[in-house]
Amino acid sequence: MCVTAVQSRPAGTLSQSPGSPNPGHRPFGARVKAFIELTKPRVIELLLMTTVPVMFLAAGGVPDLWLVLATCIGGYLSAGGAAAYNMYIDRDIDALMDRTAQRPLVTGMVSPRECLVFATALSVGSTVWFWYLVNPLSAMLSLGAILFYVVVYTMILKRRTSQNIVWGGIAGCMPVFIGWSSVTNSVSWAALILFLVIFFWTPPHYWPLSMKVKDDYERVGVPMLPAVAGNKVVARQIVAYSWVMVAVSLLLQPLGYTGWLYTVVALACGAFWLREAHGLQARAKAGVTGPKLKEMRLFHWSITYVSLLFVAVAVDPFLR
Repeated sequence: MCVTAVQSRPAGTLSQSPGSPNPGHRPFGARVKAFIELTKPRVIELLLMTTVPVMFLAAGGVPDLWLVLATCIGGYLSAGGAAAYNMYIDRDIDALMDRTAQRPLVTGMVSPRECLVFATALSVGSTVWFWYLVNPLSAMLSLGAILFYVVVYTMILKRRTSQNIVWGGIAGCMPVFIGWSSVTNSVSWAALILFLVIFFWTPPHYWPLSMKVKDDYERVGVPMLPAVAGNKVVARQIVAYSWVMVAVSLLLQPLGYTGWLYTVVALACGAFWLREAHGLQARAKAGVTGPKLKEMRLFHWSITYVSLLFVAVAVDPFLR
């Protein structure tokens, strides 16, 4: 019945909650906050966490700080534009999901037209910014990330396949390439390895959250894996991706790109990750559901993991 409600909703329409602001009476401060929310700043924090440390690794030390600043600003504009496009396209299902019910387009704080113009301005601005203040290669990688996230993930994969986050996650890997290319104007094997770490990190990072809010995805008919498969299947997939992620993360040292510090951090953090992943699988196999499944433990650890790993990437060049 909930899926039917989504299908019967005319394209582009929204249902405002009783507390939604009147479009003619939207406070300036709240409007500014709403436009910032369109960029998903918490997601961008993670993206920049994978961008800046790679710049240190590429430079073999401290990169040009003006270049770091320019790359971060360009990255924010790029990721913010992609996020705003995502909210514009998904505004119909966002209105029906508890997790997204307070997004600016759902509450009416920002109109669909304003969001579309904002997203386009950020995307174009980021491409121009990267082209002239960083380098053309980084500009093309940034533009590719936007197109992949908006077109391939949001428009094609998200509502059609349970593998949506697997392949759609490629867009979230691109900051690694952008960080490396901003310093070297090239892409190396080191950047590819870290790209693959994020690629294999993304599903076991996002699926635990999806397990927590799978009712939302079921309600709107989005086939996120936990919404179409049992917890045992999801947990088994999480363990498989986790092992590959940890194995790939250890390739940097034997190939000569990092030293002992990174290796120690990768081993320690990877071991803790695998412990949490196998713990989740054991609870799923035992038929545990609800709060006792503790799926969010792995989700929260996944953020800590990527933060520590990439801090090690940045610090390692100074200790070699």
